[in-house]
Amino acid sequence: MEYTIGQISKITGLSEYTIRFYEKEKLIPNIKRNKNGIRIFSEEDLNLVNIVKCFRDTNMSIDDIKNVVALYEEGDHTLEERKKLIEKHREKIENQIKELREYLNRIDAKLNMYEGKINDRH
Repeated sequence: MEYTIGQISKITGLSEYTIRFYEKEKLIPNIKRNKNGIRIFSEEDLNLVNIVKCFRDTNMSIDDIKNVVALYEEGDHTLEERKKLIEKHREKIENQIKELREYLNRIDAKLNMYEGKINDRH
């Protein structure tokens, strides 16, 4: 199946501007164009846009994404290196989740304190 940039935008929730930026930055390289110069995205391109979106939504740097994509383009001999980069990113996300859980516990404790004070007034 083939998609236009507008369709990719609707499917992914990314703006067309962002998709063009990702292409310019080589985060989604090698997008084909039709005879009129209009971008034509394949299923593989859509999958790449989705993983790039995932990486950006989880605060992976553009440089790190470029590195992963460049390694992907080099072929399967880079699998181990790509895996290590993504594992490092995953570990960073795990640490962020742990930190957010700690913050959530503090917020819950504060809410419980307020709830107790409110109930004492009634």
